[in-house]
Amino acid sequence: MAQGTVQVTHTGTSRWRRRTGEYASLTAALEAAADGDILTVAPGTYRENLVVDRAVTLLGQEGAAGSVRIAPPEGVPLAVRASAQVQGLHIEGQDAAVPAVLVEDGTPELTGLRIVTRSAAGIEVRGGGRPTVRACTVDNPAGVGIAVVDGGGGIFEECEVIAAGQSGVAVRGGGRPRLDRCRVHHAAGAGLSVTGDHSSLEALGCEIYEINGSGVQIASRAAAVLTDCAVHRVTGNGVTLDTDAVLTLADCRVHDVPENAVDLRSRSVLTLTRSEVARFGRNGLSVWDPGTRVDAHRCEIHDGNGDYPAVWVSDGATAVLEGCRVHDVPDALCVLDRGSRADVVDSDLSQVRNIAVSVSGGATAELDDCRISGAGRGAWFRDHGSGGTLANCTIDAAQTGVIVTKGADPLIERTTVTSPTEAGFYVSAGGRGTFQGCRVTGSEGYGFHIIDGCRSTLRKCRTERCARGGFEFAQAGADGEGAVVEECSSDESTQLGSPAAATAPPAPATQTAGLLGGVPSPRSTTPAAPEAAPEPAPETRPADTVLADLDALVGLASVKREVRALTDMIEVGRRRQEAGLKAASVRRHLVFTGSPGTGKTTVARLYGEILAALGVLDRGHLVEVSRVDLVGEHIGSTAIRTQEAFDRARGGVLFIDEAYALSPEDSGRDFGREAIDTLVKLMEDHREAVVVIVAGYTTEMERFLSVNPGVASRFSRTITFSDYDPDELLRIVEQQADEHEYRLGPGTGEALHKYFTALPKGPAFGNGRTARQTFEAMVERHAGRVAQLSAPGTEELTLLYPEDLPALP
Repeated sequence: MAQGTVQVTHTGTSRWRRRTGEYASLTAALEAAADGDILTVAPGTYRENLVVDRAVTLLGQEGAAGSVRIAPPEGVPLAVRASAQVQGLHIEGQDAAVPAVLVEDGTPELTGLRIVTRSAAGIEVRGGGRPTVRACTVDNPAGVGIAVVDGGGGIFEECEVIAAGQSGVAVRGGGRPRLDRCRVHHAAGAGLSVTGDHSSLEALGCEIYEINGSGVQIASRAAAVLTDCAVHRVTGNGVTLDTDAVLTLADCRVHDVPENAVDLRSRSVLTLTRSEVARFGRNGLSVWDPGTRVDAHRCEIHDGNGDYPAVWVSDGATAVLEGCRVHDVPDALCVLDRGSRADVVDSDLSQVRNIAVSVSGGATAELDDCRISGAGRGAWFRDHGSGGTLANCTIDAAQTGVIVTKGADPLIERTTVTSPTEAGFYVSAGGRGTFQGCRVTGSEGYGFHIIDGCRSTLRKCRTERCARGGFEFAQAGADGEGAVVEECSSDESTQLGSPAAATAPPAPATQTAGLLGGVPSPRSTTPAAPEAAPEPAPETRPADTVLADLDALVGLASVKREVRALTDMIEVGRRRQEAGLKAASVRRHLVFTGSPGTGKTTVARLYGEILAALGVLDRGHLVEVSRVDLVGEHIGSTAIRTQEAFDRARGGVLFIDEAYALSPEDSGRDFGREAIDTLVKLMEDHREAVVVIVAGYTTEMERFLSVNPGVASRFSRTITFSDYDPDELLRIVEQQADEHEYRLGPGTGEALHKYFTALPKGPAFGNGRTARQTFEAMVERHAGRVAQLSAPGTEELTLLYPEDLPALP
């Protein structure tokens, strides 16, 4: 298209200025024009470098779109240095060192420009330029779409960056633009990039998508405010903040992002209000480094596509979530590293495939009035120094409500766990924790399960309808201290703690919870004697003594035969080696199958002692773990946890209860397989250091071994623990009575035998545990009966009668 003419309409007030002239070039027309004049450009291609330094109106004559082309061979096609109006031009630049449109001063209005170029920038605003840019498009596959630099500003309304070889919109050097209803897409850099001191951006109703990088990137002390904007379909993070960046997102949507939806680092601050974060490949919110902080209010974070937590807080960062919903994600909230903190208020965490709240590395999480539902684990406080508070929270339909391990010490107040499949509250591996006014209802396992001599404190807690028992406590630790229980109760028994004990300083509980095991004895009020030096650990007991303890266990005839056969093989092998003969290789790892309460843990502990007595193991101690102790929530963390458990068991026995849970039938992307693979390798590499025993229900363990042949090949034999028959259950009650100085009255033994014969053997049946709970219930009913006597004698205080038996369930 040939170059046309330019008509200049002079609009001066004097008569001689009221005229119209035509010019053969735009340059000539601009030189002839004065402020207020209108330049109408005829269709054509103008290979000129235009400089608009007067307040004129430059119009492309109406016709086909792009009919007025400004296309010089080099340099800036259009430079504006005054408050002019430019409308309807097609700008083409060929010089990669300069912008296609440059605004350096004034408050010009640029309307309907179509910029198709291969320039440093499609539009660049700098210095004193404050343009209003309306309905313009930029297609610049060689450089930045729109650049606002060096103190420039302006308003961009309904503009579109169709393509950019670098950032779609770049703000630096103190630039301060506003974008209103703009679209930025197909950029090879960030969609919006704001960097440097005093640089800022305001965006309203904008859409950023199809970006080969981050959708929005704020860095180096820059700031931005985005309202009612959408960021989606990018290849990097949806939003990236770095180095003291400040960003406010209100009513925004960040979705369909393969990496982090929002990533903050290096003291950056994000305020997120009424916004949605969805369908992200890594974290929804990723918050790193001391001083970095995110405040999210009334936001929704959902549908994480990868294996990462929806909210990740680490390296001393802080996150605050208020009135938020996090759902359909692998993990909801992960806080780790000392100094890291998360405060979550009045929020819902639901449909979480693994862990709703994970706290480790000395981090802190504070949850108040939150609701967790449909999670694999509700909250897990993992290690020493990690803690925080759960207050007024509810956890529904989780496998386990709250887990505390490895010295973690949270405060859990007025928190209710309903319908857990494993336990309401589970404390192991030296965990601590204070539980006040907490409640567990409808657990398929225990209500509170405190193991390994953990020093937890329970005050005014209650359990209801827990299939395996309301309160379960293991032996106290080596220092004699265990859980402290005050004024707790269960629908299976009376209040755990007598009025006298409730007013006295608490002492640790060291037995199974119940009237006997759960009531702490008052401590002496006399001054404590000075602490003596710790006694040396007792020497290993002789094998015959430990075998005698095994024989003293009620029932388990086939188990005793299997263990004796194993120990005989090991002992004879040792003697053959001493005699210089070859000894048969004996694999010492075992599989224990059977129902709960059949003595599997007790036999595993004695087996370890026997092997230590025979010199096969250095210490013979027992380390009891389950899936929650071995399986992490992130790729790689499971191997670390399994290695840690194996290391704790060196020289002894690693007892994995309910081992089949490591290989669920619907495993999908479950990390249990990683634990199995790590365990198999460790058993091979350190075959002399640790004896591994896996245990669980018979049918489930058969499936577990059949789908993991590598595991099955590592074990020498399977020992089946049969359910106790009524005679054996009666003997356990007789042992309990003798131990606690009670006797069975006339007819009580026969009544107990009938009771155990008629007792349903459903999922709640606990074998030996059921026998002990029956004895405790009898003691409770006996106490209620004898308390009515004015002066009971020795027989009344010790004899248990058939009427003391509880009703059949």
